[in-house]
Amino acid sequence: MRHDELQDVYCSVARTWSVIGERWTMMILRECFRGERRYDHFRTKLGLGSNVLNDRLRVLVDEGVLDRVPYQDGPVRYEYRLTAKGADLYPVLVALMAWGDRYATDVPPVRLVHRDCGHAAEPRMTCAHCAEPVGWRDMTAEFEPGAW
Repeated sequence: MRHDELQDVYCSVARTWSVIGERWTMMILRECFRGERRYDHFRTKLGLGSNVLNDRLRVLVDEGVLDRVPYQDGPVRYEYRLTAKGADLYPVLVALMAWGDRYATDVPPVRLVHRDCGHAAEPRMTCAHCAEPVGWRDMTAEFEPGAW
């Protein structure tokens, strides 16, 4: 199966991966979460060619993850702002970062700090009902009737 065919699979993971699974997409989103919005910054910071960056930004705008907003006239220049849909990817990015900190580096290059209390923040999945931490062994998948 090709990457672009994932959007047609009846699976939330496959459909999500069709949007964010290209190798530069999460790096662009990382920069957005750091407050960057401008094309030139993405290109310089990530070392991307125009063709790759243009394609990734187009997909993110088409998918509603980013908004393309003019910030200058004559010539018109645009910046890319996270939408609510894009902001909802923050826990995904943080989870990937935590995995990388644990398995892909000896010393984590970045530490996330909670602004309110000043302490290190750790991603944690909890039950929406009881607020207890949960892992993959603590859950079961219930399929919608007729979904398969």
